[in-house]
Amino acid sequence: METLLYLGCTVPVRNLNYELSVRLTAERLGIKFRDLETFGCCGFPLKSLGAKDTFVVAARNLALAGREGLEICSLCNACTGALTETAHLLDRNPDLKAQVNERLAEVGLRYEGPVRVRNYMRLLYEEVGLQALQSAVIRPLRGVLLAPHYGCHYLKPSELTVGFDSPDVPRTLAELIDVTGAVSVDYPSLKDCCGGGVLGVSEAVANELARKKLEDVAATGAHALVLVCPFCNVMYEGQQKKIAKASGLDLKVPVVYYPQVLGLALGFSPDDLGFKLNRVKPAELLRIVQG
Repeated sequence: METLLYLGCTVPVRNLNYELSVRLTAERLGIKFRDLETFGCCGFPLKSLGAKDTFVVAARNLALAGREGLEICSLCNACTGALTETAHLLDRNPDLKAQVNERLAEVGLRYEGPVRVRNYMRLLYEEVGLQALQSAVIRPLRGVLLAPHYGCHYLKPSELTVGFDSPDVPRTLAELIDVTGAVSVDYPSLKDCCGGGVLGVSEAVANELARKKLEDVAATGAHALVLVCPFCNVMYEGQQKKIAKASGLDLKVPVVYYPQVLGLALGFSPDDLGFKLNRVKPAELLRIVQG
């Protein structure tokens, strides 16, 4: 299939390993990405200040995608949520759609809709499928224990993910981990927030939220925490040293992206998948994989 790759704001600046591994695995699995240089911010950071401004910023991207006649594949949970929710609201509210289009007209755009938005994990799950993914594995990750982290916006707004997964009992990321040959582990704070949403307001509160999960994951003996969102990475990897210092803990929890894990199972090298860019090195994971 062909889809527009939406990188968002954080991935190109802080998470090149995520982008690298997504592009490699997608190409191997027959997903063709088209890049659109005119894409901009999803609008999510504006939501607490003005919902309508968020809709306008998000709708600009939707209008660009609509003009191309393709759906959007997003790598960030917050971007996916903002774009999906905006499309859902505009498609069902003619008055709001007219107001947003009035603003978009100033830059020569119009949102007609509908435009579908899915994150990469959902694309893998629904378009490629677990059976095909498992068939593509040439280096099963036997002996590897991985802790999934879904993140708040992976399955929310929940009414928009009906038929894909449950926000109360999520399973899809664990299943995607299992097809690689690794084992997904459960832990008490599986569904907890990373804290990223309050980082700009209170770093101490955000770090405390992240600390609980890092401790829980360390206690499982997992070889890495597996993410699907770049801003969750900011908290669990970028803030990990600060969290360890403030709490007096010896935290060294490797944090990886699911496409990196999938890429290993598909036979790509750690260097190809950007593991050199991981701040907390998953040395034991790579040792098991490479024998």
